[in-house]
Amino acid sequence: MTWRHAAALAELTDDLPLAVDVATDDEDELQVALVKHQGEYFAIRDECSHGHIELSEGEVVDCTIECYLHGSQFNLRTGAVLNLPATQPVPVYPCRVVGDDLEVDVDNPIELAS
Repeated sequence: MTWRHAAALAELTDDLPLAVDVATDDEDELQVALVKHQGEYFAIRDECSHGHIELSEGEVVDCTIECYLHGSQFNLRTGAVLNLPATQPVPVYPCRVVGDDLEVDVDNPIELAS
């Protein structure tokens, strides 16, 4: 695993997604939405698989994040799409707390169970 700093914990507010760029192994950057929800931390690619809209602009409820434009919801743990119009999941990434920081591994997305 390749853990990279994503944000200070103090930057995260409950149920308010935070858009950040995280470096990849290829030295590119990937925009992810970080979410603190019910005491857990999540990282999901910051792009709806349907409308290519930033998910960080959406609402967080019951461990889901909603695309504000068309209303598709995605599970924060798995990235699974929960309703139309989106039909494809969104990648989610492992997170861990180290001291006062949140680290994310964008090079190793969490695989959906079959």
